Amino acid sequence: MPKIPDCLARAPGPLRAACAAALFLSAAACAWAAPAPPVYVHMNGANEFLENVVAVRPGQPVVFVDQDTGAHTIVGYAPATGAGSKRFDGAVAGTPGPGHPVHTYTVRFRHPGLKYYYCSVHAELAKEPGGVTLPKKRPTVGGYGTPMAGLIIVTTDPHLLADNPASSSHRILPGFFGG
Repeated sequence: MPKIPDCLARAPGPLRAACAAALFLSAAACAWAAPAPPVYVHMNGANEFLENVVAVRPGQPVVFVDQDTGAHTIVGYAPATGAGSKRFDGAVAGTPGPGHPVHTYTVRFRHPGLKYYYCSVHAELAKEPGGVTLPKKRPTVGGYGTPMAGLIIVTTDPHLLADNPASSSHRILPGFFGG
């Protein structure tokens, strides 16, 4: 905590306590305002987002890292309507192999909320009974039997933020490469 200036150290107790609290809160606000490090979401040859549910603070960068030879897209959508997002719509080139640069796509969200996304190369949106729209695996693509989709929770809730998977710009799995 910052040191109380000498002139305030001699002030009456309530004023001194108020100044100390103000200094403490201003230091805490400065620490909280420090930019949060990026949260990484990796894509691999199994056609999935490895960290498919992440929580971020408003404004915190989410970096999609393509560690696959094939290209992927990151397309935001609204499950209630199936409408795509014009702002949350990116493409990431594949990586030819080990030793080549790994391509990324970065997005930030200013307001709290749920941001759903999918890879339109490997999944397609389908209306479910009850009216909700969800990504379904394209029948013509390989990979696991689940659609390539995920969710970003934009929040200030410390419990949700603490539950994030460990985040790193590099994630190399057996059988895949990190560039």
